[in-house]
Amino acid sequence: MREVIFDSYDFEYLISRNCLYVDKSEYYWKLISSAAKTYFMSRPRRFGKSLTISALHAIFSGKRDLFKGLAIDAKDYDWAVYPIIHLDFGNAKADSAETLEEYLRLRIQQEADKLGKNLKQNDSAAAFYELIATLANDEQKVVILIDEYDKPILNNILSPKIKEILNVLKGFYSTIKTCDSMERFVFMTGVSKFSKVSVFSDLNNLVDLTMDARFANMMGYTQEELEDNFGAYLKPLAEKQNIDYSDFLAKIKLWYDGFRFEKSAETVYNPVSLASFIVNQGDFRNYWFATGTPTFLLELAKATNFNIEQTLAEPVSELAFSAYEVGNVSPLVLMIQTGYLTIKSYEHGIIGSEFYLDFPNLEVKSSFQTYFLAFYINKQALETDGFSKKLVKTFSNGKPEEFINVFNSFMAGVPYDLHIKVERYYQTIFFVIFRMIGVYIQAEARTFDGRVDAFAAYGDNAYIFEFKLDSTAEVALEQIKTKEYFKQFENSGKKITLIGANFDSKTGKITDYKIEPNK
Repeated sequence: MREVIFDSYDFEYLISRNCLYVDKSEYYWKLISSAAKTYFMSRPRRFGKSLTISALHAIFSGKRDLFKGLAIDAKDYDWAVYPIIHLDFGNAKADSAETLEEYLRLRIQQEADKLGKNLKQNDSAAAFYELIATLANDEQKVVILIDEYDKPILNNILSPKIKEILNVLKGFYSTIKTCDSMERFVFMTGVSKFSKVSVFSDLNNLVDLTMDARFANMMGYTQEELEDNFGAYLKPLAEKQNIDYSDFLAKIKLWYDGFRFEKSAETVYNPVSLASFIVNQGDFRNYWFATGTPTFLLELAKATNFNIEQTLAEPVSELAFSAYEVGNVSPLVLMIQTGYLTIKSYEHGIIGSEFYLDFPNLEVKSSFQTYFLAFYINKQALETDGFSKKLVKTFSNGKPEEFINVFNSFMAGVPYDLHIKVERYYQTIFFVIFRMIGVYIQAEARTFDGRVDAFAAYGDNAYIFEFKLDSTAEVALEQIKTKEYFKQFENSGKKITLIGANFDSKTGKITDYKIEPNK
């Protein structure tokens, strides 16, 4: 059998080493045969963007032999060789306009050296133009491939220098429009879509494939692709674990499938997670998240006091999938574009479609919640994971007092200056904790007389929580009873317990709580 690897994105290397490659060349042929020639596609990190760029590079290099037996080999295509400018910004570490300008100029010079061209211009945008103009002629236009166009932005998204960085990028990317007549094909990838970076504001001929139904499955693996290409590797693993093959496939789907990039598209598997799973002999664990914790996203979520429970409970409009300004970044939009949230379902509303979002799969859900909580309260992810396992035991015992004691012991080590003096901070922590331990929870659940802070259910027990900050548990419990928040849940068939809890903003602990069974 062909070797499965997860750490190479070089198409020529995969083919020459006889490694497993899932054929996506039909999509490439459709792109390069179209009248359009300037494309952009946003996908989460480690999702096949670089491999796609590499395959396109091989096509425009005329390397037909690498595609023998693949779909494009049977297509009507001339396999002409074009000069290619390939810019990969995945390792860009610039933290100012000056260092970014220097980095871009260096990358253009490196491309010029590979192509045997001498450049006179010192400015990065001018050098980019010079290289394109030098390579192009009447009969042979230039191919431009740009991977991770937004990495310099994501690395500095909360930096005070971000505007200056954007100005440098705007000037650099505007060269693509200026040189339109010299270009045969342009393909750009990134994790997110930022407006006012020239790519989306100036390139009026740009075709955005991010949510294009025709190309929704160009990256990632469908269920059919998984079974056709990986079945020979997965069946022995199922036998080794003494699991029925259909059950094994269902478990793999639960862990690594679920990414939907267009409202009606089939979900796809994360390619890195799936390959890593096979290489690691069917060990169900986190692979994708472990390749890079999204610190910038966690920082933004905390800085804006992101309401994750509301995000998962309420629909969003199509605007959530649009390009956005760096100075007005929404954690919701960023979570969608980076792959931590995906489309689960949609409805046709009065003024457009409404989308319901969720974590794509168990790998992303469990990992993000663990890291989110750890980052939120300055704990190590390992501590957070151990803490969640203790909480599961307290809930399975039906003893909320034990739950509160474990929670308080966990919060005891959080530095004073990290506690945010608003109720939402503590509600968010509670919500994430409950989801982490697999307890069903509705945050700000609607009732007949308002909204209760949380309704949680586990086994035969249900709990109605009302939280207060620097007040008293008695006030919280009295609100539950006065507004009769419990009425809506009395037909649930569960034993209902009312819990009023007061947080101390100085310690982050529940310093006062009252627990009563619903009578």
